[in-house]
Amino acid sequence: MSTKHFFPSTEGVVVLGLESLVARNKHLALDAPNKVIYSKTHHPSKVTVISGGGSGHEPAWSGYVGDGMLAAAVNGEVFASPSTKQVMAAISHVPSDAGIILCITNYTGDNLHFGLAREKAAGMGHHVAILRMTDDVALGRKQTENTGRRGLAANMYVLKLCGSAAEDGYDFEKCMKIGEAVNANAVTVGSSLDHCHIPGREHHRSVPDDTYVLGMGIHNEPGLHEKAPMPSVEEIVSDMLKYCLDPADKDRAFVEFNPDDVVCLLINNFGGISNFELEALTTVTRKVLEKDWKITPSRIHVSCFETSLNAPGWSISLLNVSGIERQTNTSIHTLLHLLDRDTKAPAWPRNGYKESQLPKKQAQTSSNNTTETTTEKSPKVDPTTIESALRAACTAAIKAEPDITKWDVQMGDGDCGEAVEGMCKGVLAKLDAGLCKSGALFPILDEVEAAVEEIGGTLGAIISIILASYTSQLRLAVAKEGPGLEVDVKRSGQAAGQALKNLMGYTSARQGGRTVMDALIPFCEGLEGEADLGRAVEAAEKGAESTRGMKATFGRAAYVGEQGAETQQDAPPDPGAMAAAIFLRGFLDGMGTKQ
Repeated sequence: MSTKHFFPSTEGVVVLGLESLVARNKHLALDAPNKVIYSKTHHPSKVTVISGGGSGHEPAWSGYVGDGMLAAAVNGEVFASPSTKQVMAAISHVPSDAGIILCITNYTGDNLHFGLAREKAAGMGHHVAILRMTDDVALGRKQTENTGRRGLAANMYVLKLCGSAAEDGYDFEKCMKIGEAVNANAVTVGSSLDHCHIPGREHHRSVPDDTYVLGMGIHNEPGLHEKAPMPSVEEIVSDMLKYCLDPADKDRAFVEFNPDDVVCLLINNFGGISNFELEALTTVTRKVLEKDWKITPSRIHVSCFETSLNAPGWSISLLNVSGIERQTNTSIHTLLHLLDRDTKAPAWPRNGYKESQLPKKQAQTSSNNTTETTTEKSPKVDPTTIESALRAACTAAIKAEPDITKWDVQMGDGDCGEAVEGMCKGVLAKLDAGLCKSGALFPILDEVEAAVEEIGGTLGAIISIILASYTSQLRLAVAKEGPGLEVDVKRSGQAAGQALKNLMGYTSARQGGRTVMDALIPFCEGLEGEADLGRAVEAAEKGAESTRGMKATFGRAAYVGEQGAETQQDAPPDPGAMAAAIFLRGFLDGMGTKQ
């Protein structure tokens, strides 16, 4: 694998690539500041399908934007999830009266940032849902029980069939049902000769000569295992297909393949395999499928679909179309029509590049006006009380920054204290600017959430999601009962309880895993169950303190070995959980006797 590049670093390269894509495809437009590619021809009467993720996987995701696939794609930096702000920008460019589907690859950053965007968009009145794409079979059920399976190249089948259904005018529920069924009937396994190399960064460890890696991912993460000496190509393919098809492998038999099922094959180039070898690998795969598994693919797609920069690897994906038929009651004929349907997406094989007429401007204009103005509909709170509570909470958290940092240095990367301080200073700046003066609750909550989101990171995303979801629940209540709604502690508890449930849909972290959830879960559940803010804060503090000596099973601290702390019993409390508890105690104290 070459470590030489024409660009000495990745800085600025993402946008340069997107500019090239738009320059040669007249139906596409670029929002450069947000790194969003969107279709100028998407009609708001049709379901909007959006996807995205880190760059370095080109042509994913922007190469799949066009009628018949994606309405928009969001691009992060190399191997980094796009921010919530970027996802919201994509939603604003391709609004839909029928609904919006966010297709994500089930990595932590994507779950959190797209999840927060979903909460925000729902609060603005959009009908929006997340469709997680999880086709990897290299890592079995046991290894992925906490995080879920990775999304790999069979994602493309989800985007193609879901996007074609949207273009054909299918309603939101049917598009979601087809997309979920495609994901449930798709499997992928990858292998590689080496890791990729990112311009401007230190070289990742090399895979030894005469060795290949089975189960390689697309972010330089280690594979399932290395095999040496190199077996024959037929043996490699046979081994890969067993991970996809062997019903005796109970840890990985994710999809049932019956005799006579209609199956499609997708061969993906990780970016560093020559077409000379890739086509030959495809033929070997087809022959082994027929010989060992009596499967003759009805469709074969071969290309760079979802790469890993210049990694010298490839992957096999299989899609059981008959399984989708059984799950959705959609005929195989119809499903193959959706798969074969023409699309303007430039990266999909066999698509045409014809010019398209833009839809009537009037239709776009009417749908663009979707942002709900909530100030006049917002419940009122006492300005002095809410400002005092927020100031006290922020001050307490900032004061605790040295301790939070100390705890995080021992078990993490040491940035938690700085992040918490940044969030709180952002909130204080908004308070200084008169945020609470009107007493309108929704603008206050929106601005506090925005200050938290601005800092980024996993902790920021989790807090942002629960705040946005809490606000959305209150907005739904106001829409139902009117702006005179009283937001008392009981109503707050109900909203917090549902917000917690929504948050838990975006993260697998639970109480007992040594994360901020050890404070948030008892707080929200306590507030909902007892309608007593003081007792809920006590529950959060107790949950945070319980993380002392706790073994981490989620988050970055889960990767710290025995040398990360002298013993697990000596481990400090989780910094995120403690920060949340300290903030909540400060908020309660700042309110005085009011709840």
